[in-house]
Amino acid sequence: MIQMHSLLLIFVCFSTNKIIERYQKRQKDIHGISSKGEDMQDDVKEDAHSLAKKIESLEDSKRKLLGHGLEPCSIDDLLLLEKQLERSLSRIRARKNQVFTEQIEKLKEEERRLGEENANLREECGMRPRESTSTRQSDDERNMEVETELCIGPPEGRCILKP
Repeated sequence: MIQMHSLLLIFVCFSTNKIIERYQKRQKDIHGISSKGEDMQDDVKEDAHSLAKKIESLEDSKRKLLGHGLEPCSIDDLLLLEKQLERSLSRIRARKNQVFTEQIEKLKEEERRLGEENANLREECGMRPRESTSTRQSDDERNMEVETELCIGPPEGRCILKP
């Protein structure tokens, strides 16, 4: 019985030592995690503060670009702002011109396609083809000169004067 008792005591002591070691290890881990958590929390606070400053700076810049809050600006700041706006405006105008040019090209292509479709439909219906726009323009240019007569007086008794 003593042997069992001593074996049990050894087992309990061994298990207790193991439990204590595991407890101490967990405490160290928890302490390490909490200190890492605190470090991470400090980093997050610092990042949030930095982002808040950047947002404030961007909002200030936006206000100035819109022409608000310019009173404290120096002449150099105003000149820099003016150059920035001019560059932005030139990029906007260039893009607008590019979009207009692309639209004109699409419309010309559509005009050409519709002209071909119209010619095909006229042919199917047995109608004669329409004159091209360049032919009509040259006819119009030839007929630009018009002779007029000058009439003076009421319509029933007009006298026509020829120059």
